Amino acid sequence: MADQQARNGGDRRPGEIPVIRWEEPPEGPVLVLLDQTRLPAEESELVCTDAPALVEAIRSLAVRGAPLLGIAGAYGVALAAARGYGVDEAAQALEAARPTAVNLSVGVRRAREAYRAALAGTGEAAAAAEAALGAARALHRQDAEASARMAAHGLALLDELLPGGGHRVLTHCNTGSLVSGGEGTAFAVALAAHRAGRLRRLWVDETRPLLQGARLTAYEAARNGMAYTLLTDNAAGSLFAAGEVDAVLIGADRIAADGSVANKVGSYPLAVLARYHHVPFIVVAPVTTVDPGTPDGASVEVEQRPGFEVTEITAPQAQATGAGGGIAVAPLGTQAYNPAFDVTPPELVTAVVTEEGAVSPVTAEALAELCARSRQVTIS
Repeated sequence: MADQQARNGGDRRPGEIPVIRWEEPPEGPVLVLLDQTRLPAEESELVCTDAPALVEAIRSLAVRGAPLLGIAGAYGVALAAARGYGVDEAAQALEAARPTAVNLSVGVRRAREAYRAALAGTGEAAAAAEAALGAARALHRQDAEASARMAAHGLALLDELLPGGGHRVLTHCNTGSLVSGGEGTAFAVALAAHRAGRLRRLWVDETRPLLQGARLTAYEAARNGMAYTLLTDNAAGSLFAAGEVDAVLIGADRIAADGSVANKVGSYPLAVLARYHHVPFIVVAPVTTVDPGTPDGASVEVEQRPGFEVTEITAPQAQATGAGGGIAVAPLGTQAYNPAFDVTPPELVTAVVTEEGAVSPVTAEALAELCARSRQVTIS
């Protein structure tokens, strides 16, 4: 089950908001999540006492974003182990909660492997549960470190592509501290540019239908004192035509072996616009988002979301009138097409920036070499 407790965020910076944390009260361990469905109106937390509660939090997007989903998945396995529930059953349910985001399965598998290895070695469930928790905490720490390195690599690339500073960057969806153990992926690069005095403007796509840009990216940009402007997704073309975009920075939920990038729906049209207007289109994601097991873009399983997310508008603290709990904006019975992601082919991607550096041009060979180098660094 999950309990909800409101918290006052005060004047904390986004990086100081605990988006996910493990706690051990007297009644047993729990996983505490910042409920992102309530932002920006309210900073409140969900307390998950078991894996099913976490699965629901993932599906409802209370917790979201590729890197953070990996961390959450690992903690979910640890929670099941610590509570004495079926670890394999919990792992299977967690992996299936968001099929496109490969980091979720990576985190789940890492914690499950640690659990199984400890159980085989000691035969003690308590030791195995501690091993799973240790794996989750390690992944959490590694993601924070990766975020910092991605920001540095991304800023260096921006400065190389756009000498002189004054960068005007367009971003889509939300890729900041709300999706990461650190300060994020694409947003972390923009934040690094801001701190270096080289960000002139952050253009924030509203990101329909769930408004992660309006609700979350604008929220993080405001808290960091960044110069930002919000726009509807279909206004991006006019910005490009006016010469107001110097670069596009997005994250990724899965990068196929050939370099195809699955990201929040609306990313592919931006890539097409960027190519036509000769603007760099840069993807920022940890190496764990590269999935060698997915050969190409056509092999990516694209999550289909409920139609009411399109036919209704859901806003925190708004009065609901629709079947899905939101405000109806379409006639009753309207069918909706609502893929959560689209896929951008590698030839439209200027570079993929990871914690191990940037890949450009984006090819299967370059990504394979990057992944091999990452494995060597991890092992050493």
